[in-house]
Amino acid sequence: MTELVYADHAAGTATRWWRDAVIYQVYVRSFADGNGDGVGDLLGVRGRLPYLADLGVDAIWLTPFFTSPMADFGYDVADYRDVDPIFGSLADARALIDDAHGHGLRIIVDVVPNHTSDQHVWFAEAVAAGPGNPARERYIFRQGRGATGELPPNDWESVFGGSAWTRLPDGEWYLHLFAPEQPDLNWENPEVHAEFESILRFWLDLGVDGFRIDVAHGMVKAEGLPDIGHSDQIRMIGTDVVPFFDQDGVHEIHRAWRRLLDSYPGERIGVAEAWAPSPQRLANYVRPDELHQAFNFHFLNTPWEAGGFRAVIEESLATAGLVGAPSTWVLSNHDVKRHLTRYGGGEVGLCRSRAAALLTLSLPGSAYVYQGEELGLPEVLDLPEEFLRDPQRLRNPDDGRDGCRVPLPWSDGEPHFGFSLPGVNGTWLPMPSSWGPLSVESQLEEPLSTLNLYREALRIRRERRAFGEMPLAWLDSPEGTLAFTRDAGFTCTVNLTGEDVELPAPGRVLLASAEPVVQGGVARLAPDSAVWWQRDDAS
Repeated sequence: MTELVYADHAAGTATRWWRDAVIYQVYVRSFADGNGDGVGDLLGVRGRLPYLADLGVDAIWLTPFFTSPMADFGYDVADYRDVDPIFGSLADARALIDDAHGHGLRIIVDVVPNHTSDQHVWFAEAVAAGPGNPARERYIFRQGRGATGELPPNDWESVFGGSAWTRLPDGEWYLHLFAPEQPDLNWENPEVHAEFESILRFWLDLGVDGFRIDVAHGMVKAEGLPDIGHSDQIRMIGTDVVPFFDQDGVHEIHRAWRRLLDSYPGERIGVAEAWAPSPQRLANYVRPDELHQAFNFHFLNTPWEAGGFRAVIEESLATAGLVGAPSTWVLSNHDVKRHLTRYGGGEVGLCRSRAAALLTLSLPGSAYVYQGEELGLPEVLDLPEEFLRDPQRLRNPDDGRDGCRVPLPWSDGEPHFGFSLPGVNGTWLPMPSSWGPLSVESQLEEPLSTLNLYREALRIRRERRAFGEMPLAWLDSPEGTLAFTRDAGFTCTVNLTGEDVELPAPGRVLLASAEPVVQGGVARLAPDSAVWWQRDDAS
């Protein structure tokens, strides 16, 4: 097993480091291209580790880099113990883990347990074996309905659109909650449990510090696979009634994985990508004997409005607190439009996104940063049709995720702004010609850039490790604003209105998304801005 060696800024955090960690999501295809083929890879990530260490994050979450035919950009895994040649080799993965630890950065890898690729050896065996063979018990095969079995076994629909069932030439149907190339595993089969325990051990032995668990709410289906139309064994996810998400049986799987994680040194963690109908249901995934964290999508989906944010923050803290878990806060990821665009786009969206960063990083618990949000990148809305391959677009042409996955700009120089090597003509998704001023190189030279705002916010947060666990106390503030304290003398104020707002100055300005005007003990906050304050006389 790889020896863990951490740089100074991670010293002292080997125990329960995750409770207030800032975790940076690397979408590997779009982070940095190290071999010059226009696609991001592990070599590219490894070369940019100094940037991430200087940014001030604690850990890196890597999206899937395993062997895959890429029907869903790596979330269709054909071999969980090897690296796809697009991204490099297993040796590259080992070197990346070791180098990250040397920079004081932990590595979290994405595991996909709900389904495999249809090119996984298990599924190939199942298809070849035919109906009734034990190989099919690793997946969910059923006979169809109708006179000749010509109808799907039930009325479930795929997340990506259309039926959740595909029929094979031998007449049986298999379940896929996502694309047909992603057959669902049967978690009632002990072989599936044993295989994933082995997979987790493989990567833990290589030194990874945890796992982000894709579709952590989906592995267990309601008994009997009932139709949605007349089932009383259902869960509500948003407005969808689904008997295949957030079933109680998933929690025994997560308890087993927690026992496995706890058997390794260094606080290895599990993070649930779990969609649940309420914060109370979500808290079940982070009970003391289950996973360490779960993404807070309720926060991500909150509109730009003070009352909504306060309600979500209060409910999130309260429900996570009931099970002794930290809350997590996330604004964007590889599956949703970038929050700058969701908040209105343009200058308004930029102002709001900068304010949201200070709000997020001052809340109790752990924060996730999606690559490029520290640069203030917008969603790319005008990608040429020929580049769009997201299977989610099958459901809705306007619902694709390509626009948040455009490669990062590292330097101010076309055609690919330092994402790839010199001489490479193009990147796997084209980059807007206007992105030069948004590049890392350009923003490092601009003191008031969004990148430098994040760097300073993370520096302050790191120096104030104590306030990661300190409670939040709300303060009275004008309508349309938020104000709260954390540790001694620290206050965060956020103006979520489109107008200047005046309030008593809580101290001196530590950091601001837009500089306030302070005069005579009164602070005038700019529209859509946030300020961190420090009272110098605080003990």
